[in-house]
Amino acid sequence: MPVVDVDPEELRDLTGHDEKGNEELKEDLFGLGLEFEGRTEDGEFQLEFAPDRLDRLSVEGVARSLRYHYGDDRGVYVPNTNDADWTIEVDEGVPDERPYVTGAVVRGVDLDEDALRARRARCDDRGGCRGVLRPDARPPRPLDPGEDGEGSDPRDTPVHEGRGKSIRYTGIAPDGDRFVPLDSNSEMTPADVLADHPTGETYADLVGEYERYPAIYDDIGLFSFPPVINGKRTEVTTDSRELFVEMTGTDQWTIDRMLSIVCYALDARGATVEEVAVEYPDRELVRPDLSTSETSVAHERIESIIGVDFDPEEVVDLFERSGLNAETEGAEDGNRLVYDVEVPSYRVDVLHPLDLVDDVGRAYGFNDLDPRYPDVGTVGGRHERSGLEDAVRNQLVGLGFENLLNFHMTSEEENFDRMHVAPDDDALGAADPATIREPYSEDYTMLRTWALPSLLMVLENNTHRPYPQDLAEIGLAAHVNDSGNTAGTSSGKPSSATAHENTGVAERRTVAAVLARHDASYEDAKARLQAVARNFDVDLETPPTEHPTFVDGRTADVVVDGGTVGVVGEVHPAVLVEHDLELPVVGFEFRMDALE
Repeated sequence: MPVVDVDPEELRDLTGHDEKGNEELKEDLFGLGLEFEGRTEDGEFQLEFAPDRLDRLSVEGVARSLRYHYGDDRGVYVPNTNDADWTIEVDEGVPDERPYVTGAVVRGVDLDEDALRARRARCDDRGGCRGVLRPDARPPRPLDPGEDGEGSDPRDTPVHEGRGKSIRYTGIAPDGDRFVPLDSNSEMTPADVLADHPTGETYADLVGEYERYPAIYDDIGLFSFPPVINGKRTEVTTDSRELFVEMTGTDQWTIDRMLSIVCYALDARGATVEEVAVEYPDRELVRPDLSTSETSVAHERIESIIGVDFDPEEVVDLFERSGLNAETEGAEDGNRLVYDVEVPSYRVDVLHPLDLVDDVGRAYGFNDLDPRYPDVGTVGGRHERSGLEDAVRNQLVGLGFENLLNFHMTSEEENFDRMHVAPDDDALGAADPATIREPYSEDYTMLRTWALPSLLMVLENNTHRPYPQDLAEIGLAAHVNDSGNTAGTSSGKPSSATAHENTGVAERRTVAAVLARHDASYEDAKARLQAVARNFDVDLETPPTEHPTFVDGRTADVVVDGGTVGVVGEVHPAVLVEHDLELPVVGFEFRMDALE
């Protein structure tokens, strides 16, 4: 969990509660979900917070949460903004990998050394808040040669003549224009910064593979190399009163939300936020986007999860004490009372009605909940599915298989392409995958739709080990199923893969096994499959079939008690080549619930 350092004196000052002692302050913070982890050498609180509450990365955000907790502030607050006087022009040369930018002008800033240090730290933590420009800073620069070879001052012929005050977001070659970065006294190219500057070395992995690097110019020249470092001539100090905040990124929504958090923090210090026009080649945006969003949650859901009978007026009050607005008038869904909730832009964590329920619970006070025994007494024991899973696992180990536990996350390439299966095929493993919208790694972009690809990956990584290698796994497989129906289940048997009502994803437990040995054949895999079927007293049939992963004529459906639940066969040589395997591999996979 991330940890933020907060000065308790500054926290008392920003909340207006000087009477709060340190211990009382810790208790109040714990009520918000911020756990005290210790103190820094300077005496600051080290607070662990939920990683989705990015608005609490700064002392201003923590103080805002406390003021709502104390009841000093209520409901949604949106800072006033002045009309745009500045423009960010985005030209077509901007790197494709980082095409988005946003910004705001903040005037009347008053930062002491602690606040300035904290602001820089928050920007570094986010990895996107790199740009802070003093709009009033226009120092001279070395003269550039004109067309006739004579020196000329670029301020005599502004780059953005006729467009008012503006800066330009573009892309440059790694060894392009030079500038003096922060914490340096020498001019450097972007490539020099990544190679020779400490900050550049830290963030080199963000842009090091780009053909063109992100760059921001004003009418003097290059002053920022986002997201790595700013130029020294636009350095922010305690004397700075006007800031130009810019952020670049790979997603417009994300950088707009991060900018909103920064604007709220500076507004809390008495600054005035001014809009900026962002001009893309095909559209124009006005930023910052401080507009609110709306979501809803049912009254019965709040009561059911928190376990308290609420009056609607009390729920509205608790929402307001969470920094939200809620209305109930005309918000009924059938016989259910539904709250329409207004959410401020800095609350990037509100993605689901359960997030609203959590806010109500924290405002009410989780410590104030009365514990009670459940209505039905139960005795702890192993779940039937877990018992079945253990029994199947023991049977496979008894047959000589080594039990594995693989990642449930994989990639489209491993799950489909290297197995010669397409999502729309009529075969085991072919299904609409549940994908990750913004994956952290290209190796883990989806939930696997079957387990055999995972076993082939293990064999591929174990080519240096002796054979035979007999591997088995009982694990999760999933696919998108918005209808709630379950495909591929055994006839007359209950299914463990019904689509979840909230996610539309059908999950199931699957049994997969492979045998890699010089004499492996279809009969070896079928014999072990028959042994499993006999042990669980189910009727097994293996009619011939076709599957793109297996050899034609050496492949069969796994039919249990009349329902097709899997496949068994010899892995196709082309699939073996894909995995650098030089000996035969046979295997099978079927739904675990077929053995119930």
